[in-house]
Amino acid sequence: MIDRIRLEEIVREAARIAQGAWPGDGHAVEMWEKTPGNPVSAADMAVDAFLKRELCALLPAAGWLSEETADDVSRTDRGLIWLVDPIDGTRDFVRGRSGWCISVALISAGRPLIGMLAAPARGEEWIAVAGQGAWRNGEALRASTRAIFSGSRVPTDSLPREDRDLVTVDKPNSIALRIAMVAADEADLVATLRWGYEWDIAAATLIAREAGAEVTDAFGHPLVYNKHDPRAFGLLVCAPQIHGAAVERLADRAAELAPRTKG
Repeated sequence: MIDRIRLEEIVREAARIAQGAWPGDGHAVEMWEKTPGNPVSAADMAVDAFLKRELCALLPAAGWLSEETADDVSRTDRGLIWLVDPIDGTRDFVRGRSGWCISVALISAGRPLIGMLAAPARGEEWIAVAGQGAWRNGEALRASTRAIFSGSRVPTDSLPREDRDLVTVDKPNSIALRIAMVAADEADLVATLRWGYEWDIAAATLIAREAGAEVTDAFGHPLVYNKHDPRAFGLLVCAPQIHGAAVERLADRAAELAPRTKG
């Protein structure tokens, strides 16, 4: 249905465009705030425009939804849609840090069919195909198989008091890369308790699932993509055997926060 080789070429070229503007390589960065505390760079816009042109040409039947393009809700009438974050982890990007990536997913009937992350500052390329597995730089991924919740590795800067039985590990700004860490058995658990957008997580959650991780929203429900409102409350990606304990740990907080944080 899709030329995977051409898809990979397109995402790699997008990565080169972004890398060519990354201040970590000494380039001057042009940035502004879309809303207070929500930065965007000229590189975000350039990558977005390139990917929209090339991916829509690759698969004209597919709709389009990305962080940097105005939403056309007629996309929900299509069975296929590209879900794109041109630079996930913009804060790390503009600060010259490596914790950012380009995220591209093709969604079919509400589920990710193929997902790719390109993190050129880290020399990493991740890809997954539904039902066929997940790989980083050509090596097959096997997600965390941790069976005990206490002591689980979490990519975060700090932990609240009630979660001090967990262990912090390095946290890239990109949520997609944090999810991919579970796929690569570099973390056991990624959890959020806020409203997030589909383009942030679509590719990475497929990578995690194909590597063997459990992937749900904060309440333990399946994720669905290409909704009219492209958001879901919370995210939980973890080793399958600790999923129940994670949902239980988060239940009260999720129930309290969900009605207050939307909008």
